[in-house]
Amino acid sequence: MKRVAIVGAGIAGLACAARLQESGSEVVLFDKGRGTGGRMSSRRVDTSQGAASFDHGAQYFTVREALFFDQVRVWQEAGLAEPWTEAGSDAWVGVPTMNAPLKHMARDLDVRHTHHVDGLMHSRDGWWVKVGPEKHGPFDAAIIAVPAEQAAALLGLHDLAMATHAMMSRSQPCWTTMIAFGDRLSIDEDHIRNRGLISWAARNNAKPGREGPESWVVQAGGNWSARNVELEAPVVAGVLLDALLAEARSAAPEILSIAAHRWRFAMTRGADQGSLWNARLKLGACGDWLLGPRVEFAWLSGRSLADMMMQASVSGPVFASRPHA
Repeated sequence: MKRVAIVGAGIAGLACAARLQESGSEVVLFDKGRGTGGRMSSRRVDTSQGAASFDHGAQYFTVREALFFDQVRVWQEAGLAEPWTEAGSDAWVGVPTMNAPLKHMARDLDVRHTHHVDGLMHSRDGWWVKVGPEKHGPFDAAIIAVPAEQAAALLGLHDLAMATHAMMSRSQPCWTTMIAFGDRLSIDEDHIRNRGLISWAARNNAKPGREGPESWVVQAGGNWSARNVELEAPVVAGVLLDALLAEARSAAPEILSIAAHRWRFAMTRGADQGSLWNARLKLGACGDWLLGPRVEFAWLSGRSLADMMMQASVSGPVFASRPHA
């Protein structure tokens, strides 16, 4: 493929792009966010005690598949990832923030941020990407690397089978609250799992490579988040703060900052498909929703799609493939 457009610059899109660029393709990624990361994003907040850092999306990533293990070793050697045994024997985090490996992946790629893709158009010239009133293209192939709900809307006009896969892969939302304290919160553990409405809470500054004041990320469970998805962010922040403080042994220290973030499309069940490729249209899809709800599955999905594209003939049916370790 000479020129490829990828919608979404999360880990799946970046893994696909990097693999294709290695093979000689020119790749352009379009992402609605202001920076690289997707659900591996991190947020920095200035406080009276210095900058507080929050990994407010994925809290860590597992390393179980051989191909992904090789990639993580590269990140570790570059000082971009470290094990976090507090969360599990196979748990790792980006250093100094969760999105550090993704920023490293994106540095040699053409990633166009703040580009909200409204649609894809296909003509004899190839694929065109519509961003507001502008059209970008033509491209020889188009890849959708966004959550299933968003992918379904983009795929629906071009490949009904792909769109159906996406529509059947629903994900749950997740409300997340980020809190910086003036002193250590009286909770002995550095993370909490499944306590009441808290699905996960972690002392972010205790992760490898982190600095700054006492900082907690609190994430509500999928069912609670779904029931309360339209609540105002300050209300959610207060509810999750109260839930966290209920776990403390003494009164809360001074609160330096507090904010909530809503992930509309957070946890997917995964469809065990790997990735999708229509060789006739030169249209593909990748992401964790096609394999399983883990960061490494998103990476494997993007890589497997790139491999399929490089091996594909000029025409053919839709292929679905699970990547092999």
